[in-house]
Amino acid sequence: MSTSVDQSFTKHFQAEVHEAYQRMGSKLRNTVRSKNNVKGSSTTFQKVGKGTASTKARHGKVPVMNIDHEPIEVVLQDYYAGDWVDSLDELKTNIDERMVTANAGAYALGRKTDELIIEKLDGLGAEREAKGTGTGLTDSDGLTKEKVLKAFEMLGEADVPDDGQRFAIIGWRQWGQLLDIKEFSNADYVGDESLPWKGTQAKRWLGTLWMPHSGLKKDGSDLRYCYWYHKTAIGHASGQDVKSDITYHGDRASHFVNNMMSQGAGLVDATGIVRLRCKEV
Repeated sequence: MSTSVDQSFTKHFQAEVHEAYQRMGSKLRNTVRSKNNVKGSSTTFQKVGKGTASTKARHGKVPVMNIDHEPIEVVLQDYYAGDWVDSLDELKTNIDERMVTANAGAYALGRKTDELIIEKLDGLGAEREAKGTGTGLTDSDGLTKEKVLKAFEMLGEADVPDDGQRFAIIGWRQWGQLLDIKEFSNADYVGDESLPWKGTQAKRWLGTLWMPHSGLKKDGSDLRYCYWYHKTAIGHASGQDVKSDITYHGDRASHFVNNMMSQGAGLVDATGIVRLRCKEV
């Protein structure tokens, strides 16, 4: 076996895992605040309060807003996704087979990234319900037009910026229900170029990018937890982006491919998040 073949396999495999993760590994990483190349076991996101403008007397001092700054710590954890690859040259030089293995590792880590973010959203929802401060949205129906407009009103009342950085993640059942809302899917309302079934299943509506996600949790009563949030409400930190380590084991005549990353997520500003509890029947 040529050592150059082995080196080429390792080099290309690492590049393909990274590319696959960036392309399709995580759907939510770009929808939240993100810090990369964090040094240490944790990092801090700043939660900044609201300022108030005031007048001043002639030649008087400019009033200070005294904006609250609350540090939110996000702890990084290490995650791994490994597998064995037989050492036969056919596997090393066949691009399709190599990509299958690379994609499998990248997608596993990508799902973990999304899981970290959704876990923080679920934690906030459970905390609100335990305190009796839920959103007040109905639980007995799916994702209806009325529920969407009520949540839209709640975000506005909370002064959540309408700046194109709002995102909504919903289940696939809820995506189908949105398609039944004519204001969402009818060309007479949104135009032919903005129809939701053209291209990737994601669509901008009400100043928000809506996207279906298979990783949203469902409780015992068939309520799917969906979320509408602003990008600044959640923080995601990465100490080590997706990286691959490949070692040869002679007793197995195989390479062990280990994909790994160090990441974490945290809730920064709860006012920028609304939970939509949708019944699935």
